[in-house]
Amino acid sequence: MGAVEEMKPGNQTVATHFFLLGFAFQGKMQLLFFTLISVMFLAILLGNSLIVVVTTIDPVLHVPMYYFLKNLALTEICYSLTIVPRMLVILLVERKIISFTACASQLGCVILFVTCECFLLGAMAYDRQVAICHPLHYATMMNRDRCFKMAVGSWLSGVPVALGFTAWLFTLPFCGSNTVDHFFCDVSPVLKLVCADTALFELLIFIAIVIIVMIPFSLIAISYLHIIHAVLQIPSAVGQRRAFSTCAAHLVVVTLFYSTTGIIHLRPKSSLSSNMKKMVCLSYTVVTPMLNPIIYSLRNQEVKQSLRRCIDKWLLRKQMAIISLSR
Repeated sequence: MGAVEEMKPGNQTVATHFFLLGFAFQGKMQLLFFTLISVMFLAILLGNSLIVVVTTIDPVLHVPMYYFLKNLALTEICYSLTIVPRMLVILLVERKIISFTACASQLGCVILFVTCECFLLGAMAYDRQVAICHPLHYATMMNRDRCFKMAVGSWLSGVPVALGFTAWLFTLPFCGSNTVDHFFCDVSPVLKLVCADTALFELLIFIAIVIIVMIPFSLIAISYLHIIHAVLQIPSAVGQRRAFSTCAAHLVVVTLFYSTTGIIHLRPKSSLSSNMKKMVCLSYTVVTPMLNPIIYSLRNQEVKQSLRRCIDKWLLRKQMAIISLSR
């Protein structure tokens, strides 16, 4: 099955729709996969929304570390909303057609939110470096104005890349069946449908990906080198463990994110099969956003205590409301 096309003079075609191939599941397996992804999607929305709410309403968490965590959670929510609902529709009703505009919008949003997450992870690493290496100057170096600028910069960093490459890609001529061998509109599978020379596009987007990935990754690596050096100066083993424990959640999230995105985007012509690439993509579009709030809450006593305080306050308000109504 191909895309819906309109004929133009001179035997040229203009794609109006694409056909998302999705996953090669049938029958009970397809229903099981739909149920699994639905549960994970609800966990993403619930877990990340809780992080956003708790870090916003609890004054104890009004510090740079949780400010960046809140922005990361918002990024995960937006990223998942961009991809997962349409994937669920494909799995449930097998409506695999996506309009030209919707495909372009989805690709632009994917580039934007992945770029934002890269730079937010870099900002979070710098925050941990300042907290451990310069504790006496932490409040000054990571003041509210600087944190705000770092967060806004992370959100805006992907805008020119997303707009530029999406507009360029979708002004190129498409031909053939216009079947996208993926469960969402990503650069590589859409680019395969272009019937023009894409060498320059492939070169420039690879350079852009390397820059987007390597700048934050370099910042993270440098930050952790400084952190390791500072922690090793601490005389007691207990003090060293306590210092490292504040970075553990961030390190796990960074490892999950870069190990999966790197396989796909830094090795676009790897020997991985189409289905394997889809599974790797699934890991950072669904699994990682679901695990992030779990990792941060399980590894962090402050978040767990804050959640308990918020729940206690909510229960107290409900009890007070019931008492006032019964009078």
